[in-house]
Amino acid sequence: MTDSTVENATTRKPDFSDAHLRKRYRAEARFKFYGIAAIFAALAMLAVLLGSIITTGSSAFTQTEIALDVTLNPAEIDPHGTQDPAVLAKGNYRKLLRDAMRSHFPEVSGRRDLRNLYKIISSGADFTLRRMIEANPGLVGTTQTIWFKSSADIDQLNKGAIPRDVAEADRRVNDDQISWFDALSAEDRTRRSFSATFFTSGDSREPEQAGVWGAVVGTALTLVVTLVLSFPIGVMAAVYLEEFAPKNRWTDLIEVNINNLAAVPSIVFGLLGLAVFLNFFGLPRSAPLVGGIVLALMTLPTVIIAGRAALQSVPPSIREAALGVGASPLQMVSHHVLPLAMPGILTGTIIGMARALGETAPLLMIGMVAFIVDIPRGFTDAATVLPVQVFLWADAPERAFVERTSAAIMVLLAFLVLMNLAAVLLRRKFERRW
Repeated sequence: MTDSTVENATTRKPDFSDAHLRKRYRAEARFKFYGIAAIFAALAMLAVLLGSIITTGSSAFTQTEIALDVTLNPAEIDPHGTQDPAVLAKGNYRKLLRDAMRSHFPEVSGRRDLRNLYKIISSGADFTLRRMIEANPGLVGTTQTIWFKSSADIDQLNKGAIPRDVAEADRRVNDDQISWFDALSAEDRTRRSFSATFFTSGDSREPEQAGVWGAVVGTALTLVVTLVLSFPIGVMAAVYLEEFAPKNRWTDLIEVNINNLAAVPSIVFGLLGLAVFLNFFGLPRSAPLVGGIVLALMTLPTVIIAGRAALQSVPPSIREAALGVGASPLQMVSHHVLPLAMPGILTGTIIGMARALGETAPLLMIGMVAFIVDIPRGFTDAATVLPVQVFLWADAPERAFVERTSAAIMVLLAFLVLMNLAAVLLRRKFERRW
């Protein structure tokens, strides 16, 4: 065969007249189309999901506030004029608020109407007033215009979540409360401001006072315990099984059980924590310490499997070169193999931590579903975590908790994005090329 014949054979276009060849190319085109369609379908569903969460939860980052002219009567706050913090803490701040509202709406009378009038501001407004006086006792005896959070129902009315054009019996805000709120709005005594409480407070029975900070701190403490336990133990187990363990029936049994543990439902680990750590060892219930131990047990198989895969990816020539220059097996692993495998190990660890961050079932079994108001200060304090907080708020009957549920999901997703970003950055930082 001449060179020109070979060149013509290699550069000749396919003969599409052949039926089999045309069928094959059509199948390839369909396969490509199906793949692109699947990607766009997944992106569309993700956009719908995120759009729904953001649309519902973004309003939780703002809160309706109402301005009241409050006369800080010394007889109710500091009758002796001593400015003693113990006396100021026991002042009748609720009466001051009610007097301010009655003075603004003097035409309102009757116990029922007054009760409805008081409900347009948050039930925690007296605590806000008390904290302000404790921070600045010199305000006693003056009249101050102070912004207070509205009640959750008034807040939902102002945000449009509670319709005005339905029968009074079908909404949580009656006609009188709407007229009072409209009167305050006409006087520029209402506004929507950024809700710092959502990021700085713990849980509460009242939606306008509920925040995610307690759950965020509990999540951070739980993940610290999980990382401290799962990372070193998982890496050491992966190194031993991959580099030092003899290949026999016992190591095969261990490997099979590790793979099986990775597929065990997470609630089984919760039952283990309930039976062993709480009932047998007597560790504190609903504490980040117990939650971290349970999640560490659940994360260990993932860390071990990822660590072994990262160690296997290191070329054998690295090991042979290290041993060839006189390094011991331990030096070979610690100085050469492990640093090269560290990016993959860190990535697998953070993926396991991200899975632990989203777990709810095992934490429910050890009592972290409890209603926790205080911010945890240590690993043994009672706490909850973000997924459980979402679960609790989703089950609450108040309409205002719906937006807070979506907002808490947004905070949880932000945690996951940051953890995955950390995995990418750590991989790039520790990655070595050979």
